[in-house]
Amino acid sequence: MTRKQRATLSDVASKAGVSPVTVSRAIRHPEMVSEKLRERINNAVRSLGYIPNHLASALASHRTNIVGVIVPSLTNGVFDDYLAAIQDVFSLANIQVLVTNVRYSAEKEEKAINTLLGYHPEAMILVGVDQTENSRQMLTNAGIPVVQTLDLTDNPIDLNIGLSHDDAGFAAVEYLHRQGHESIAHLTARGDPRSQQRHAGYQRAMDAFGLSSKGLVALTPRISTVQLGRRLFAEVLDRKPKVDAVFCCNDDLALGALFECQQRGIRVPEDLAIVGFNDLEFCAASVPPLSSVGTERIQMGKWAAQNVLEIIRGSGQRPEMRQVNTGFTIHERGSSMPAHKSVPDTPEIPKNKTSATG
Repeated sequence: MTRKQRATLSDVASKAGVSPVTVSRAIRHPEMVSEKLRERINNAVRSLGYIPNHLASALASHRTNIVGVIVPSLTNGVFDDYLAAIQDVFSLANIQVLVTNVRYSAEKEEKAINTLLGYHPEAMILVGVDQTENSRQMLTNAGIPVVQTLDLTDNPIDLNIGLSHDDAGFAAVEYLHRQGHESIAHLTARGDPRSQQRHAGYQRAMDAFGLSSKGLVALTPRISTVQLGRRLFAEVLDRKPKVDAVFCCNDDLALGALFECQQRGIRVPEDLAIVGFNDLEFCAASVPPLSSVGTERIQMGKWAAQNVLEIIRGSGQRPEMRQVNTGFTIHERGSSMPAHKSVPDTPEIPKNKTSATG
């Protein structure tokens, strides 16, 4: 099949009987031409199927009205609210957001950065801080605002907003230990940097409180699902039937662990406590409701977009605080409750909050 030749601005001008300059003016500033002329030009545009080359005109004005956003997944519910917050800010400024999914791959992220920079975005927003050296170099050389989100780093490319997932993992174990639990399991999947940091925090806490994690950890590089959570926790229960709590690196795994407990007749929270991570919507709706470590995803997306907007459309200045630690909140619900034991006080973790929500 032969590809149809794309209509040009000159084609529209010829069909409408006007100059290309007039067509351009009618498309970019319709209020500057008469209604009758605008209708004639619009009819020509529709009949020819003309699509304006916004990129070419934007480059001429040094404004593309494009911001690139890179996320590791479009199926993970974690990024729904985050992307919506970004879109809400930029849509009010008529800025187009180009979203690319890199499937948790640093190599794919590098290719995505190279591709998006070809569209001359006015800024880039990325999930994570573990870009390759080549990716960092491309972003630095682009000379545009760059915001790394969801994680914290000692060496940000430009702006950075996120939280310490290591501290959050530590805090989840600390919370369970304060409840009196001592045989605390951990489920983690996918193996992305944030999951690895949560696992590191779990292990650091177990060591700090003198608890053994032998046989209590189930790790897999596979993509997280509820069913995978069931299988992973079944493995732990088969090895360690006396486990009394589990911290999961995300809520899908936590829900799977809950289902496995229900299948085996293990009472939650009377026999075993469960804590997830991300505090997705279904946590409050499950039976019993799942306790989970909540993160400020909406705040991160909003902060990133607002600061980009201020730089490219406002004062042009970076914010005084170029790095923000949003912290986290442990939402205590029905899947966890104090065990009938007493434990000594443990060190407090900065940026940690616990809320009881039923």
